Amino acid sequence: MKNVIDGINHWICFIPEEFNRMTVKELNHRPMPHKWSKKEILGHLCDSALNNMNRFIKIQYEEQPYVIQS
Repeated sequence: MKNVIDGINHWICFIPEEFNRMTVKELNHRPMPHKWSKKEILGHLCDSALNNMNRFIKIQYEEQPYVIQS
């Protein structure tokens, strides 16, 4: 478990530093028209994390089996 915590802490420190080094052009660049930019990917991951956090909190208090809402 310590390895997992250390890994998460590494990314929490690394990602903001890495994004702060990038230009706006680099962040918004789409490698192909149907591919997401780095900024879009990070936004999606943040949105997913917030939605999952709410699920993790609710699952502790809801009746079992818990049904995941789409």
